[in-house]
Amino acid sequence: MSASFTKSAARNIFYGGAVFFFLLFLAMTFDTMQTLPKRDNRENLTESVARGKHIWETRNCIGCHTLMGEGAYFAPELANVYTRRGGDFIKTWMKIQPTGTPGRRQMPQFHLDDKQLDDLVNFLKYTSEVNTNKWPPNIEG
Repeated sequence: MSASFTKSAARNIFYGGAVFFFLLFLAMTFDTMQTLPKRDNRENLTESVARGKHIWETRNCIGCHTLMGEGAYFAPELANVYTRRGGDFIKTWMKIQPTGTPGRRQMPQFHLDDKQLDDLVNFLKYTSEVNTNKWPPNIEG
């Protein structure tokens, strides 16, 4: 057995590893492209959901909250808030802000009308129905 590691052996290991990981990458990409359409939620995407997303974006909710793990961690995760609390709770919560409770972070009052609140709730309902593979792991966000 030779004790020396030759250039050709190193080159073969490099090319073999590069080919192996490239094929692994292709296999994982193919699997992802087969899995994602099964987890799609487009049939529930309505105009109301789109308007609710617009409210979410224009009020900069992501500046304090996370949605499916993306955003700021100042306030609770909202991807599963509809499942946890329900639509009526969300509407009431939005209407009574800020609560004025001492020692708690306060959410601003956005002065949304009932139609806008319904749209926002529909958007949060839509996000709660997306198959996120049990993300976030904590039910309370």
